[in-house]
Amino acid sequence: MPTANIGGWIRIGLLALPVYGLLTFWATLESQPDQTKNPEAWARFVSSTAHLLTHLFGSIGGTILAILGVFALGAYLARSRARGMGLAAMVMAVVGHALFLSVVGLSAFATPAIARAYLAGMQNVMRVHFGSAQTATFGLGILLLLVGNVLLGVAVWRSGTLPKWAGAIWAASALMFYVLGAVLAMATTGSSLLTQPLAAVLMVVSGGWIAWSVLRQPSAEAVRVAAQPRVR
Repeated sequence: MPTANIGGWIRIGLLALPVYGLLTFWATLESQPDQTKNPEAWARFVSSTAHLLTHLFGSIGGTILAILGVFALGAYLARSRARGMGLAAMVMAVVGHALFLSVVGLSAFATPAIARAYLAGMQNVMRVHFGSAQTATFGLGILLLLVGNVLLGVAVWRSGTLPKWAGAIWAASALMFYVLGAVLAMATTGSSLLTQPLAAVLMVVSGGWIAWSVLRQPSAEAVRVAAQPRVR
């Protein structure tokens, strides 16, 4: 494939990052009721059409865009001063997103079935547990997403071609979303916390800044960064 086409695909791919942030903001904006304290309200919430749409387009669709955007960012960083860190971070983040898709799938399709069964009078269905495999998958996915995205932020900072503070904001958004958001939510209410939509705003800012900085570069510069031969 001509190097100009590669540079063009990288530019398009980077635009997926701020869109991913917007979809994540939408998907986490409304917190679901506490399943333990108010199971009926929780069941009505997760069995609603709105819940299905936010998971299909916000969580699943957003995660797919995140994978594409991270691939594009890793490809861009591969020819920068932070190429080693950028590629390692890309692999970790992509694998983390892929693992997280399985967890989001359960929330999108399995929990509404449980909720409908509960509302139909089968209250014992609330005792259903997905087991340790699901917990381990969630934990590993969160760990890879946290480490991978923080390292992506550091790689952007060190790249020499992308805005340093865009990388710092990206790393901060990962810490806020996964540590102060997903992990803390699982340990407390079981639903999204305010820190998650706030972190999504940071993703929009950082991802948009990164994409805009690359789009502003002359085409020849974008191709040079994406395709110049490495100096050994």
